[in-house]
Amino acid sequence: MLAHTNRRSNRRLRRGFSLIEVIVAVTIIAIFAGIIAPQVLKRLGGAKVDQARTEANAIATQVKAYLASRQATSLGSDFQLEGLIPEYLESTDDLIDPWGNRYAITEGTNGRDFDIVSYGADGTPGGEGEAADITNGRAPRKTE
Repeated sequence: MLAHTNRRSNRRLRRGFSLIEVIVAVTIIAIFAGIIAPQVLKRLGGAKVDQARTEANAIATQVKAYLASRQATSLGSDFQLEGLIPEYLESTDDLIDPWGNRYAITEGTNGRDFDIVSYGADGTPGGEGEAADITNGRAPRKTE
């Protein structure tokens, strides 16, 4: 009689989860995913903005080094960022922003001789949020 009872209790242990338990677990996971996923995606966008700001500053520093080595006070109108390769930048990959667009060099603002610009996620001038322009490492103004 004892062996028969042990077999029955072993069968109960091996049955697994009930449908209700699985549904509850999946629901809890879905709720957490719904709360956490938007925050993670927002952080990823912010990381790209930070990376673009850092890279724009680095390129601007290399342009200044280029000018200093040539004892020049300003860039010519025909200057291209590709002219920094390979002496100041390693490759053309250094001229690509985190969204896959090329950095641009434009006429300076706020008293600067030039600006290095990433046009953000959309790759066009203007925009808001992740699509906002980043100039010489300055992040876009936050609008909320």
